[in-house]
Amino acid sequence: MREGLNCLTVENPGEKPIIGILGGVGSGKSTVAAEFAKLGCRIIDADRIAHELLERKDVKEKVVSVFGEGILDSAGKIDHKKLGDMVFADGDRLSALNKIIHPLVLGRAEQLIERYSRENQVKAIVLDMPLLVEVGWAERCDKLIFVDCKRQLRVDRAKKIGIINKNQHKIRENFQISLDKKVVIADNTIDNNSDFSGLAKQVADIFSHIENNE
Repeated sequence: MREGLNCLTVENPGEKPIIGILGGVGSGKSTVAAEFAKLGCRIIDADRIAHELLERKDVKEKVVSVFGEGILDSAGKIDHKKLGDMVFADGDRLSALNKIIHPLVLGRAEQLIERYSRENQVKAIVLDMPLLVEVGWAERCDKLIFVDCKRQLRVDRAKKIGIINKNQHKIRENFQISLDKKVVIADNTIDNNSDFSGLAKQVADIFSHIENNE
């Protein structure tokens, strides 16, 4: 665990390195995480966990009770885009959603950390969490890696995941700790402004150092 930070609520029982991925919206954090997976790491994807939780009946009912049935699609399921557009336009609504979802996401992540830490074939655990620093989980990481990517590239890539314009992209990043602060606390930086092969090599080099405790 990182030295000089607050005590953690959950230890890392198998002493597997825990790697946190930092970066802006659309910077390529999940791409970096996928490369770590190829090297024998297990990925904890907070967005995927959140989406799975929104399918759960009790969670869905609680979210609908707060935000109304207007967030449902024609099949009666929560429309993630409608919900996202609503909460990222209003800080209070975003806070309300986080109070419902975040404790459940973090609880599930804790379970996965414990499970993966006990699996011999797992070399490290990677946290792919958009709000990793904001929820205090940077403290639980042995290494923090910042994915550097120019703003226009982040905007272009974000369009592919449903954020359709620069304004929406800016709003979402404004709800997060500034990138300047995240890069300062990172142990390593990956340049994701060019080709994929370069990114993959950077991940492999960083992981080699982590495996050798450098």
